[in-house]
Amino acid sequence: MVRSESDFDIMTALARFRQAQLEEGKVKERRPYLASECSELPKAEKWRRQIISEISKKVAQIQNAGLGEFRIRDLNDEINKLLREKGHWEVRIKELGGPDYARVGPRMLDHEGKEVPGNRGYKYFGAARDLPGVRELFEKEPAPALRKTRAELMKEVDAEYYGYRDEDDGVLLPLEAQYEKQAVIEAVQKWKTERESRLSGDKQQEEEEEESIYTAYNEEPEDEESREEQEGEEGGVTFIAHVPVPSQKEVEEALVRRKKMELLQRYASETLQAQSQTAKTLLGL
Repeated sequence: MVRSESDFDIMTALARFRQAQLEEGKVKERRPYLASECSELPKAEKWRRQIISEISKKVAQIQNAGLGEFRIRDLNDEINKLLREKGHWEVRIKELGGPDYARVGPRMLDHEGKEVPGNRGYKYFGAARDLPGVRELFEKEPAPALRKTRAELMKEVDAEYYGYRDEDDGVLLPLEAQYEKQAVIEAVQKWKTERESRLSGDKQQEEEEEESIYTAYNEEPEDEESREEQEGEEGGVTFIAHVPVPSQKEVEEALVRRKKMELLQRYASETLQAQSQTAKTLLGL
């Protein structure tokens, strides 16, 4: 079968079209690094949808807690970076006359449908919320205990508060009686011990007292009367004064005079001593 020249032209056009389609599929257009470099609204919408798709994939990956702490932290950082980039593209779309996604767009939700928590713009997704140091950020502080007013406290005060019903149960009185009996026994025992120690101490003190220098035991009485008096007394003691015995006051005065004379001889001059001796002579001392 012989083909005409027109058939060859058609085949050539189809081949060129197919080649163009293949080349267009192989060469991918890269997203601009800065949103301000894009000047077409459809392309800006396209790049925003692409970023949202990447965020969805990474959010699905970060749900796996077995990835390890470092990988989870890296994924969470990448998601937050994409979120910031998405915000830049939304601002650019608004500048090009498109919708304001920051105001009318949906909130960021996790796989459970809850709003993604965060701190000052940085958000945590999936297993990143259970990392050390992150869990404490989402723990709610316990509500402070409500303080009762004085009137509310007084409502709970009754006779039982003051102890008027302590004996009603029949348990306290037997315990008190038992404790009181034991306390009495201990107190009596303590008193007896102290009394015995005190009596023994007094007796020992009496035995250790020094004998008077003015007393003498008359072992051989001279006459019968004194012998009978001595025998009639139990442990009788007789006082025998062979010389005049001075009283205690006289002894003290003599000691004072002697001390004065010693001090006078030590510190007084000869003239003062002579004058003192003359005065004593005149006074008859």
